[in-house]
Amino acid sequence: MNQVEDSTVRGFFGDSYAVVARFAELLAEQGVLRGLIGPREVPILWERHLLNSAAVVPLLPSSGRVVDIGSGAGLPGVVIAAMRPALEVVLVESMERRTEWLSEVVSELGLTNTTVRRARAEDLHGVLSVEIVTARAVAPLERLVQWTMPLLGAGGALLAIKGRSARVEVEAAAARIRALGGSPAEVLQATTVAGVDETTIVRIVRETVRGPRSRRT
Repeated sequence: MNQVEDSTVRGFFGDSYAVVARFAELLAEQGVLRGLIGPREVPILWERHLLNSAAVVPLLPSSGRVVDIGSGAGLPGVVIAAMRPALEVVLVESMERRTEWLSEVVSELGLTNTTVRRARAEDLHGVLSVEIVTARAVAPLERLVQWTMPLLGAGGALLAIKGRSARVEVEAAAARIRALGGSPAEVLQATTVAGVDETTIVRIVRETVRGPRSRRT
């Protein structure tokens, strides 16, 4: 990032910039070594990953619980936690080496609003009931909704950060979404700072919940 871009990004992140910048340093220092990002991604961490993740934040409530499924390197979950300290953020990841990384990051950044849970999304069906589920680069939408919609209470929403195939995935998943009590999917284009590509986000609200109610933990 050049100085102009750096100033713009600082303004965008505001009070959370220092925490997000430290997260960027950790990713640059250890991300490739630990298999979290590719070597070519280090020079474009802000554009490709951090701002892309931050684009979902304006769609979040100011308080409540957010579950980030398949957190991996911590994207978007760690960015969300840094930018919305009043939210309770749960980072869900099934791979042990990645949960170890996430726990280290949460501790290093002092994210007291964040917990790390080693599990698959399916393991938490009937265990967690939340307002928002986020996911980024986890799975095609048809599979993702099967994993994530049961975690949402009525009126809760899945926010899936997607790429260029978003509309194709929405069409393929439409029947599955309806079966799970979801509203028709919205494909949104979210912006962050000038010069950075828009982020495509698929939003699906769970309108009806069938079967026994989940117990919150």
